[in-house]
Amino acid sequence: MDIFVDNLVQVWDDGGDGIVALDGISHQFRSSKLTCLLGPSGCGKSTLVQVVGGIEKATSGTIRIVDPANPSAPSARPGQRSVMMWQNLNLFPWRNVIDNVTFGPEMLGVGKDARYERARELIALVGLKHFELKQCSQLSGGMRQRVALARALAADPEVLLMDEPLSALDALTRATLQDELIRIVASTGATVLMVTHDVDEAVLLSDRVVMMTNGPAATIGDVLEVDLPRPRERLALVSNARYVHLRARVLEFLYHRQAKKAA
Repeated sequence: MDIFVDNLVQVWDDGGDGIVALDGISHQFRSSKLTCLLGPSGCGKSTLVQVVGGIEKATSGTIRIVDPANPSAPSARPGQRSVMMWQNLNLFPWRNVIDNVTFGPEMLGVGKDARYERARELIALVGLKHFELKQCSQLSGGMRQRVALARALAADPEVLLMDEPLSALDALTRATLQDELIRIVASTGATVLMVTHDVDEAVLLSDRVVMMTNGPAATIGDVLEVDLPRPRERLALVSNARYVHLRARVLEFLYHRQAKKAA
């Protein structure tokens, strides 16, 4: 799904004049691509994702979610074809792994046999085969993250929204799940918007990095096309001149252009 954001403004009412969080955001998030949103803390990355997901209602502006294969069809509403994966996983501790993954389809009225068959496929896809009956309390942090990803994918979302989903993990587990995420997103064809503060993660994972300016009244400051071929091998990229250049572009935006404005 293509996501068209046009002149989006978000004002938080603090009981006074209000705080402008987002000021005139316009962008097309391309179908079946992974876009990372990156910028200083407080620049509205999470707010933008939540508005796209229909969790928050924009003060003004429009969002259209359009099937590129059928552009004349009515556009979807924010949140209508999307699933949100939070940093706080919100897994159900009273349910085992497979029952967590089947929750979304169950709420959508999918039959028991069909939803459990799909859940087993997704559990295998995220590398947790044979852990279906384990309680989530028995799993490591990285394994619980995999369960959360499988649960998000179980609803077959056309738009997957991720708010710093890997930030709480140790470096090795995070790297492993980054590699898994690249593979899984490629297999599902979903349009993915992912909030991150990690420059290396953004360049490694994404097809495009949308860099946002300092808040309040944040907007899009720059857009970086990540034209590295896939599949991507992280160790090979370390010495890849194009990767080094792209990473430097992001760092220059964050630590030079934005730091000067904040000073």
